[in-house]
Amino acid sequence: MTDISLPPSGRESLTEDLLWRGLIQDSTGIDELRALLDGPTAAFYVGFDPTAPSLHVGHLVQVATARRLQLAGHRPLLLVGGATGQIGDPKESAERTLNPPEVVAGWVARIRDQLAPFVSYTGENAAQLVNNLDWTGEMSVVEFLRDVGKHFPVNKMLAREVVKARLESGISFTEFSYQLLQANDFFELHRRHGCQLQFGGSDQWGNITAGVDYVRRRGAGPVQAFTTPLVTRSDGTKFGKTEGGAVWLDPEMTSPYAFYQFWVNVDDRDVNRYLRFFSFRSREELEALEKETAERPAARLAQRALAEELTALVHGEREMAQAVAASQALFGRGSLTDLTPATLRAALTEAGLVHVGGELPDVAALLRESGLVPSHKEARRVIAEGGAYVNNNRVTDVDARVSPEDLLHGRYLVLRRGKRSFAGVEVER
Repeated sequence: MTDISLPPSGRESLTEDLLWRGLIQDSTGIDELRALLDGPTAAFYVGFDPTAPSLHVGHLVQVATARRLQLAGHRPLLLVGGATGQIGDPKESAERTLNPPEVVAGWVARIRDQLAPFVSYTGENAAQLVNNLDWTGEMSVVEFLRDVGKHFPVNKMLAREVVKARLESGISFTEFSYQLLQANDFFELHRRHGCQLQFGGSDQWGNITAGVDYVRRRGAGPVQAFTTPLVTRSDGTKFGKTEGGAVWLDPEMTSPYAFYQFWVNVDDRDVNRYLRFFSFRSREELEALEKETAERPAARLAQRALAEELTALVHGEREMAQAVAASQALFGRGSLTDLTPATLRAALTEAGLVHVGGELPDVAALLRESGLVPSHKEARRVIAEGGAYVNNNRVTDVDARVSPEDLLHGRYLVLRRGKRSFAGVEVER
C-alpha cells in the first residue's frame, strides 16, 4: 500500500492541477470549490454501487481522483452502496434487473477490498470505507417519506434528463426514488463524518446536485460538489470495452497481462488525455513525455508508461513486471522461462490458445491448428523460409516435431510466425 500523508505547506494548487488534467466538468461554483480543495483538510466522498462482482476501468477516474485528493491532504470517504445497489440508478434504456440482497452484499465486500489499495487508512487524513445500508436499512418507510421525501419537489425530479427519457416507456417508483437515497447519503455523511464535498461522473450531476440541495434544505452545510468527465474513445467505441467484454479490476476476471495490454493498445489520439486523467506524474513529467512520444511515435512511450503505472497501481509491482516481461518474451525479446504459469497462460489466452491432447503433432500442424497459417502447405512453406518459431527458437525443418521437454511449465508452447504474429498451445494429458 502506498504511504499517503499530508503534503507540505505551500503545495501546488489542487484545483489548478485538476483543471489542467480536465478532471472538473461541472461544479457547484469554482470559487467555492477552489477554497475547499486548496484549503485545509476536508472530508469528501465518492460512491460505487455494487452492480457487478468487480469494479472496471470505467471506475478508475473516480478511484484515481479520490487518491489524488487524499495525496493533496483531504480525507476520503469511499461509499459502497449496499442500499442503492439494491435499487439501481435509472438507465435511459430500460428498467434495471434487481439483484438479490445476498448477491449485492457479496459484491459490496469484494468492491470494498478492491478499493483498499488505492488509498491509505492511516494518518491524519485516513480514508474510511462506508456502506449506505448502515443508515438506510434501519429507516422505516414513514421515516423515509417524512424526513427525506418531504424535501424533494416532484417537478424537479421529473426535470432530470434520464427521468424525462423514461416517462414515455415507463419508470418504476423504485428507480424514480433513487436520487432521494443518494441525496440522503450526502446528508448522513455530512452529519456523521463532516463530509463537505461529493464528486462523481458527469452522468451523476442530477443526483449530486439533489444531494447538495437536500443538505441545504435540512439546514446543514454549506457543501460543494463537482463531476469528472465521462471517459470516451476518439474512435467512438466505448471506453473500457474489448472484444472479450469489460476490462475489470479483479485479476480473476481480467488478468493483469490483459489489463496491461488494454493500456498498451490505447489509441495515439487518446493516450495523452488518459495520462492526465489517470497518471500521478507531475504536469512537467507528462508534458515532457508527450513531447518525447510525439518525436518517437512508433516507440509508444506514452502507452507503455500508462500501462506500467496503472498495472502497478491496480495489481502491484510484481504483476506489472510479469506483464512487461511477457510482452517482451512473446516477441522474442526476453526469456519465456522467467514467466509464471499464470502469466504465460493469460498472455497466450489473449493471443489465442488452442488445446491439443495425445501425441504432439508436428510443428506444421500446430501452426495450422493455431490459425497462424491457413493450411498445412502454407505452414511448411513458412518453416522452410525461416519464418516459424517455437518458444522463440527458429524452426527450419519442415518435418520438425516438438517433444515433451519443449513444453513450458510442462504444458505450454509459444508459436510465432514472423516478428509479430503468435499463438499458444496448451497440451492436455
